[in-house]
Amino acid sequence: MNKAVAIAVVGCGYFAQNHLQAWKALKSAGATLVAVCDTDITKAETASLNFGAKAYTNLDEMLDHETLDLVDVVTQMGSHLDISRKLSQRKIPTILQKPLAPDWRTCCAVADFAAKHGNFVAVHENFRFQAPLLRVKQLLDQGLIGEPSWARISFRTGYDVYKNQPYFYTEDRLVILDVGIHVLDLARVLLGEVSRVSCETQKRNSKVKAEDTATMLLSHKNGAVSVVESTYEARRLPDMFPSTRVEIEGPEGSLILTSDDELIVTQGGTSRTEKIKNPLESWMTPPFHVVQKGVMETNRSILQALQQGRLAPTDITDNLKTFALVEAAYAAAASGTAQRPADWNQHI
Repeated sequence: MNKAVAIAVVGCGYFAQNHLQAWKALKSAGATLVAVCDTDITKAETASLNFGAKAYTNLDEMLDHETLDLVDVVTQMGSHLDISRKLSQRKIPTILQKPLAPDWRTCCAVADFAAKHGNFVAVHENFRFQAPLLRVKQLLDQGLIGEPSWARISFRTGYDVYKNQPYFYTEDRLVILDVGIHVLDLARVLLGEVSRVSCETQKRNSKVKAEDTATMLLSHKNGAVSVVESTYEARRLPDMFPSTRVEIEGPEGSLILTSDDELIVTQGGTSRTEKIKNPLESWMTPPFHVVQKGVMETNRSILQALQQGRLAPTDITDNLKTFALVEAAYAAAASGTAQRPADWNQHI
């Protein structure tokens, strides 16, 4: 029997609904949602009513009154340092929504404080847990195409992301930090750690303050090269939203992810098209199902790690390696020269 874990969700806004649904679906795995917290009383009470958890509008009050095994923080990144410090001081295992923080210095501060108090902190980096990408990773690990030497990983959409997240218009950093971080993480997961990053950014939407398009070139430590793309200004039909496209080449063949459920596998001079199995929960609705399932599987992976007393796959120390690529990409775009990603271990 799975160990019961008492969970609270902090932040009950737009994307948090996926987290709340995921924890409800993971009840049989040991997840018990006992509390929700949001400074907006309407959001907190709605989540309480829908998911059967006690509502709070004050984090300190919730922490004083509830016995919690895990807190899932689904708030904007600017709040993560203060919230995570309160949780680490109490040694309450924590999940922080990505991005971890607005910049490298703040990321390191979160990680330093967690390490000082010996607290379990994971980041909700969820693209790597989407069913199509899990399948790509599985085939790579099986050595189906040999060691990958080249890849293109793309998230290109013209979907109106500003409708539900209007603050995107005024962000100082946009597409790299919001979705580019996901595809950079995939590049690490699929091809290995990165030694050098080049980047060109564009602002194609005049209403947006920051970059809405980024094209990045990554040199991996094993000699592989990947092109990583992200944009909110694509003009294509059908639109890819919210899916990621992947093309990977190795000495024995290639893997091409053309849609959420279709993968072209080339090996030994022949190719086949594979339908990816991705059974859905009743609350998952196209086209968002691939993201929703990824959220649930990310939650599951962190829950299992906590139950088993080990680090989560997206432990904060792992996620710092991804965030270092984000910082390197911004630095490369600003300087016009390739940049080496920072190393948190050297920082401490």
